[in-house]
Amino acid sequence: MQVAGKHILVVGLARSGVAAAEFLAARGARVTVNDAKPEIELKDAASLRAKGIEVVGGAHPRELFEQSDLIVVSPGVPLALEPFQLARAAGIPIIGEIELAARFLRGRLVGITGSNGKTTVTTLIGELLKDAGLPVQVGGNIGTPLISLVETSTDDSMTVVELSSFQLEAVERLHVNVALLLNITPDHLDRYDSMADYAAAKANIFRNQTASDVAVLNADNEWSMREGEKTAARRICFSRLRELGEGIFLRGEEIIERSATGERVLLTRADIPLPGDHNVENVMAALAAGLACGASVDSMRQTVRNFKGVEHRLEFVAEINGVKFYNDSKATNVDAAIKCLEAFAGGVIVILGGKDKGGDYAPLAPLVRERCEYVILIGAAADKIGAALEGTKPLHRAATMPEAVKLGLELGQPGNVVLLAPACASFDMFDNYEHRGRVFKEAVKYLDSRSEFRL
Repeated sequence: MQVAGKHILVVGLARSGVAAAEFLAARGARVTVNDAKPEIELKDAASLRAKGIEVVGGAHPRELFEQSDLIVVSPGVPLALEPFQLARAAGIPIIGEIELAARFLRGRLVGITGSNGKTTVTTLIGELLKDAGLPVQVGGNIGTPLISLVETSTDDSMTVVELSSFQLEAVERLHVNVALLLNITPDHLDRYDSMADYAAAKANIFRNQTASDVAVLNADNEWSMREGEKTAARRICFSRLRELGEGIFLRGEEIIERSATGERVLLTRADIPLPGDHNVENVMAALAAGLACGASVDSMRQTVRNFKGVEHRLEFVAEINGVKFYNDSKATNVDAAIKCLEAFAGGVIVILGGKDKGGDYAPLAPLVRERCEYVILIGAAADKIGAALEGTKPLHRAATMPEAVKLGLELGQPGNVVLLAPACASFDMFDNYEHRGRVFKEAVKYLDSRSEFRL
């Protein structure tokens, strides 16, 4: 792909947008970056200008789009915006940062998407391949823009990339050699018109697969299996709930791989240090990818045993006066919050709320009734969640995260768990889910340090 001398517009000035702009400018493109935020809020504006990149903030001027040879869009910017429609009608190509990277990246690509579990599985696959001695790098929605890994990719490297539905909306030639679709549950319905539209965006991960590629599918998730029919790749299915004719499944306490040549035990539940049935599914998916990439069973078993999980996903923070605090700020939809609650037998004080994404909170009610002592509501969606959970367990309100944490400790008794599992996005009160999780942890650690809260 030749970019030198072309006028390229990068829309959205978050991490991926900044990385894309710098990449293109370094290759001789005339780059303009554009963001709806006022320029004063664009912290990278000065450094980009120093590299010869024009910065336009505060709006999406029509002429910027119409005068470009190529538009690169960041995942947080909806493609439904009118300037994109006008540009598309004028024949101007529009791609995402992921697509841009794919046109330069060398080696094989392992891609992971799904409503829940992406970051854990992406991180674990990276560790599995690294420990197996394979040349691996990890990026994408997990934090490092894929475009930043182009220079370090080689013909022999394996790049493991977490892919959101937003990122997959704007791909054309992206070729994922090993593609994982972990699950599809209601999410982002404030952006998509229907579950079918949301699922179709996820299914773009299979778009350019061939018979020599591999697709890993969750046999327990109807949407995963349905969208997996779109791939030409060889399919490896996994199931926590039933035995499969071929694939990876849980039988009692053992994770089994069954193929045309027979069965073998990959590992046991006791080998998995992470809590919750959903993490058994995450491990099975990662094992399937590891096998497809050539990692040995012995090597993977040891890696899983040593894997401590990732930040903001059922992360133990502290125990104060016998009350344990867990941070799962990454539970940004209802299904993720349900899986968090399922990881505990009972005695939970759950913190719910944030920016609503069009979800239905009623499915939380049975688990709240069964396993929770109290519910603490925060954020813009508090009223909607409260209405869905009325009559289950006592509902409390908190104006801030520190207030919610303090209330959780005050309500808690020894043996209880205070769990942050918001079931919502974070953007009403925080920059992102990481920021929300950090504030939660800081509030817990502050209380832990105060002598009056100790027995």
